[in-house]
Amino acid sequence: MIAWGTPRARAVLATTILGSGMAMLDGTIVNVALPRIGAEFTASVTDLQWILNGYMLALASLILVAGSLGDRFGRRRVYVIGVVWFGVASLLCGVAWDVPVLVAARVLQGVGAALLTPGALAILQSSFNREDRSRAIGAWSGLSGVATAIGPFVGGLLVQAWSWRLAFLVNLPVAALCVWLALRSVPESRDEQAGHPNYLSALVGAVGLALLTGGLVEQSYLVAALGLAAMIAFGVVQVRSADPLVPPSLFRDRTFLVANLLTFLVYAALGGVMVLLVLQLQVSLGYSPTASGLASVPLTIIMLLLSSTSGKIAQRYGPRWQLVLGPIVIGLGMLLLRQAEPGATYLTGVLPGVIVFALGLAAVVAPVTATVLASAPDHHAGVASGVNNAVARTGSLLAMAVLPAAVGLIGDDYTNPEVMTSGWQMALVLCAVAAIAGGLLAVGVDNRVLATDHEQPDNPHPGECLHCGVEGPPTHIRSGGQHASQ
Repeated sequence: MIAWGTPRARAVLATTILGSGMAMLDGTIVNVALPRIGAEFTASVTDLQWILNGYMLALASLILVAGSLGDRFGRRRVYVIGVVWFGVASLLCGVAWDVPVLVAARVLQGVGAALLTPGALAILQSSFNREDRSRAIGAWSGLSGVATAIGPFVGGLLVQAWSWRLAFLVNLPVAALCVWLALRSVPESRDEQAGHPNYLSALVGAVGLALLTGGLVEQSYLVAALGLAAMIAFGVVQVRSADPLVPPSLFRDRTFLVANLLTFLVYAALGGVMVLLVLQLQVSLGYSPTASGLASVPLTIIMLLLSSTSGKIAQRYGPRWQLVLGPIVIGLGMLLLRQAEPGATYLTGVLPGVIVFALGLAAVVAPVTATVLASAPDHHAGVASGVNNAVARTGSLLAMAVLPAAVGLIGDDYTNPEVMTSGWQMALVLCAVAAIAGGLLAVGVDNRVLATDHEQPDNPHPGECLHCGVEGPPTHIRSGGQHASQ
């Protein structure tokens, strides 16, 4: 196990931040390039949705089986494969000559992101000393979150410097550095009890999510209904399978279930707002790509300064109230962003909402991630990480599929400032409601989920987790040695 503060710890942390940060960055950096892509390819709203959703669909569909692959074949190995795959797909995106080619390359890019994203958290969970894991996850969450936050800014600079294509090509040197660090510093780990990944389950889940998303984007409700039926079949397969892709036992823990429901709602709200914010700033307020990116710089600074501290606070006092209040503050920030309309200045129309939004996001990101992992057995680190990532990406994916049509943005309506502003303001209300609902759900989180062993005097076996038998000071022991939600 690696101790916090050592050179190897810094190298492992840098590796996971570079890889997952690259994937997160690309999830948002494209947003600021959408108007330029739309202009170059004469794209409709549906085309733009597919450029975003092709990536998210592959990521959300495959991330569960990817977590299982890491547990079985080696977390570092699968992580490195994912980084290389992501880099090659980024090159294909950068040379795409029309919308179908770009969408196909984005799908391939999402496959690479699915391979590397759960691996980052699983590597941290399996590499660091248990008492250092929340701190490491907090640092990872904060700095990876910064990558998400600076995506629009970096994208704006790249688009204005040359072309939207740079938003993809910039990944190539990052991927090369990440692979070098991983092979040099990251220890290999795997679950020796892992069986073969359930490929049938993965296929059913991927097809279901693809049909559901495609039906919603194209407004074909028959296709969406077939997708929903396939997703229900996926759940039935998991319950009946002797070797499920997602062990149903994970969801018997109330904290694991509630934290993932919160993740779904918050990331749905986040995904919807971050996509439409850049369009609103450029189309309705007349911002340049770089200026629209600069608008989110306060979010970047707040996440950088507060996320690691947020993880420490959750470790010390328990995560419940951060998970309750954080999403509520996010919702309030979204409502404030309704003031970002034509004629508004940055200081009065944009900045207040961005600051409040960022404070809520900083409060919730690290604690919810640590809570999900701590409420699952250590030998399911990969699949628990995969579940949480899949839930987050699915939330964003479905929001991006549903939200434009729900608020009246169809065809090329996004190019009309009046229609864009009306849709933007309605979308903010819907997203705020989703975020606040997630916060209210978090009342059900066990506030002792992150407690370390020395805080549990009633535990008769201080060196062993009573739930999964893993040696070391357990992070998910409940008071009195019971692994059940209080």
